[in-house]
Amino acid sequence: MTEIYVDADACPVKDEVLRVAERHRLRVHMVSNQGYNPRGHALVNPVMVPPTPDAADDWIAEHIGAGDVAVTADIPLADRCVKAGAAVLGPTGKPFTAENIGAVLATRDLMAHLRETGEIRGGGRAMDRRDKSRFLEALESAVRRATGKAGG
Repeated sequence: MTEIYVDADACPVKDEVLRVAERHRLRVHMVSNQGYNPRGHALVNPVMVPPTPDAADDWIAEHIGAGDVAVTADIPLADRCVKAGAAVLGPTGKPFTAENIGAVLATRDLMAHLRETGEIRGGGRAMDRRDKSRFLEALESAVRRATGKAGG
């Protein structure tokens, strides 16, 4: 059975994930080291991990499998989930796949180097309503593919 795994600490699309999960009656693992209050959602498994580097990533990577869906902005975690056979989306709806994860990792490393050397500063723009809408559509499609439902 398909489950959704969310790298929840800095995830800006938790509400959108819950909407799709409720529609499809899928279990959602909200993995966090800061705590997450699911506000009475029966489908949510709030997973509290120690506040150590990569604890949430490690928990997700150890539990996710083929047919599951991950939501994360963490590129190395996305790579681990792709290798486990899961569908993986960033919070803007960008899919991470076996075909693109190598280039995404290389770009991440390059951008980190440019920030470290002062060549570039700051991060990306803030998410807006269109980004959340794009994410919602991408998650719906990913879930439909993972669950074998038509229309995705």
